[in-house]
Amino acid sequence: MAREDAVRCLRCLLYALNLLFWLMSACVLGVAAWIRDSLNTVLTLTAHTRLEEAAILTYSPAVHPVIIAVCCFLIIVAMLGYCGTLRCNLLLLSWYFGSLLVIFCVELASAVWTYDEPSVQRSDMISLKSRMPNYGLQRYQWLTHTWNSFQTEFKCCGVIYFTDWLEMTEMEWPPDSCCTNQYPGCARHAHYHDLTDLHQEGCGPKIYSFIRGTKALQVLRFLGVSIGVAQILAMALTLTLLWALYYGRKSPELDSQTAPAAPEDCTPFTATNETSADAAKSGCSRTIKGRSNATAAGEPKQHQLEMERLHAAA
Repeated sequence: MAREDAVRCLRCLLYALNLLFWLMSACVLGVAAWIRDSLNTVLTLTAHTRLEEAAILTYSPAVHPVIIAVCCFLIIVAMLGYCGTLRCNLLLLSWYFGSLLVIFCVELASAVWTYDEPSVQRSDMISLKSRMPNYGLQRYQWLTHTWNSFQTEFKCCGVIYFTDWLEMTEMEWPPDSCCTNQYPGCARHAHYHDLTDLHQEGCGPKIYSFIRGTKALQVLRFLGVSIGVAQILAMALTLTLLWALYYGRKSPELDSQTAPAAPEDCTPFTATNETSADAAKSGCSRTIKGRSNATAAGEPKQHQLEMERLHAAA
């Protein structure tokens, strides 16, 4: 009874952990997709600079294709563990344990690979100005779109200040993406009438803060650590459940093999006149050695009748 209660408790815990794996994996995929858009924009603006290397080093564990594949695989493995726990199947539970172990090793290797902190300084932001003169050129439409997207999303303008556009390009006013309230010609109107309508913070500090880590990246790191801890707990519970199921099925077989054989019943016999007295004294010519009185009392009724007839004949 105690073993059945323990197995039931282990199964409930594994159900909860598999559900947790589904939820956390889905959250990791969603947050990683959200970060990847911003990361692509930053990598485009910081191409061939130290900022690009620092951004890759910081965000590779979160958006690397291997990590995305591991999260997708974890969802499938959680389904495998759910089925194995539901059916108490030793083979499925063994595959579940092995898959969790492989996933945990991949995650641990990824964490060790990206352990180093990116070495980036604020002075590296000045290198972003070298890409500003290409803004608006026909063959650099992708760069123009990237600058506009980044300034709109992060609410910034220029590298250090919006005047960088006037210094590094031949433009007379910043792009319209620098406006707090965007509409065609808003930057020109702000330049001549009210500069407060432009974003006052440069994009350089925004990129620097992004590389040092965002809230979304902190969420991903927390989810990664939580998944690792949950995997360790799930592997321990799976091993315990495998042990309980294996020895629970093996015990009945051992009991049936070690159970004592049923004693043989005495075969009744017909005594002759010459041996009736000896038969009455011995009782049974095939009595097993060490037979208990309780077993003798349970002999067939026919044998008891035969013994009474022999006593009467004596």
